[in-house]
Amino acid sequence: MAQQAVTKSVDQPEETRTFPKGKIELIKLGGVTVGKATFQPGWRWSECVKPIAGTDSCQAAHVTYMLAGRVRTRMDNGSEIESGPGEVIVVPPGHDAWVVGDQPVIALDFSGMADFAETR
Repeated sequence: MAQQAVTKSVDQPEETRTFPKGKIELIKLGGVTVGKATFQPGWRWSECVKPIAGTDSCQAAHVTYMLAGRVRTRMDNGSEIESGPGEVIVVPPGHDAWVVGDQPVIALDFSGMADFAETR
């Protein structure tokens, strides 16, 4: 069977998961799950998603393209980075993250959203 190229709109997600101060919209195609994340000012993983995940820190690995807003990420080892629009961020498991400033964060994640904020 020949392989085919596929395309889908991020405006028509297969699934939306909401949590305090945020949501992710999942687009599934070609065996890949892409998540469009929207985090409002005041969102922090350890406050808004940790109760859903049930882990001390986020255990998803992320490859994320930042579209809007700024996010700060602190690894379990204490190191921190901040990223914003037009940047790609690669984050291994074991971190916390939060919105910086008063603008919503909008980002596309290409690796870590299949199980993100999924009720167990």
